[in-house]
Amino acid sequence: MLLKAVLFSEYGSPDVLRLDELEKPIPNDNEVLVKVHAVSVNSWDWELLRGTPFINRVMFGIFRPTKIRALGCDIAGCVAAVGSQVTQFKPGDAVFGDLSGGGWGGFAEFTCAKESELTLKPERMSFENAAAMPQAGLLALQGLTYKKHGRNEQKVLVNGGGGGAGTFAIQIAKSFGAEVTAVDSAEKLETMRQCGADHVIDYAQEDYINNDEQYDRIFDCVARHSIFDYRRALTRGGVYAMIGGDSETSVLQIMLLGPILSIFGNKKFGIVMHRANKGMQELIDLFEAGKAVPVIEKTYSLSEVPDALRYFDARHVKGKIIIMPQESS
Repeated sequence: MLLKAVLFSEYGSPDVLRLDELEKPIPNDNEVLVKVHAVSVNSWDWELLRGTPFINRVMFGIFRPTKIRALGCDIAGCVAAVGSQVTQFKPGDAVFGDLSGGGWGGFAEFTCAKESELTLKPERMSFENAAAMPQAGLLALQGLTYKKHGRNEQKVLVNGGGGGAGTFAIQIAKSFGAEVTAVDSAEKLETMRQCGADHVIDYAQEDYINNDEQYDRIFDCVARHSIFDYRRALTRGGVYAMIGGDSETSVLQIMLLGPILSIFGNKKFGIVMHRANKGMQELIDLFEAGKAVPVIEKTYSLSEVPDALRYFDARHVKGKIIIMPQESS
């Protein structure tokens, strides 16, 4: 049986993607075959498509992608078949998870995933919501608990608060009892307010890092400033947690100087290394309590994946965008 998938065989713009047909995969002994109902678009999809940063080429192919044929790692769908060693799932189960630690392949009607990469989807969670949660939601949760030692963090700043991880971070920080300031472009201010932000800042109008405010935690999706600017904006004992950066200088400073300043100062700095699917039950509990609900702006079909990625790159996305493979059938 043939299935539709969006494939790529070279790095480049969305123009290199093509909708094609493949033989339906057969799961290995420890794998599950999933009929994909929804898959979200993440920054990692864009970076792998472009072959940047260079570590992606080291991992997946220097001159062209040789280890992955299809992008898409946050999936939600129904189990179609299971390998001989799979014990947690059976055909018909609704599941979701992050496949970034394995073979990716979510931009397809069917894909195989390791049993360990999947979690049962709660009945009240839609497939769209489930696909939006694994990477963005867990990055937010992991970033807000990074280097946390029981200290009550009363003031939290979320930079990039209108995006996927940012909209989750606002909600989760509020569930922890924090006063949240969120920063993004003007078109995303209302979205951040709706997520519960107490204060919103248009970064084009105000330099949030040099306005004499201090925060117990800075959760940064789009690092652009000097590490010394961040140090000045933190309270004593404060934590700076980066999950993404637009400036290579900022990223390198956090990587190289962050550990030194953390050891010899009273403020902590670091880059949050995403741990796929770790903390999923806590995220599910937050969702079911209404404290971490995905913001989904648009949905696309498989044939529209190039358009979805172009829109993602334009940085207008409020929350998440979702691909619906079965609507392409």
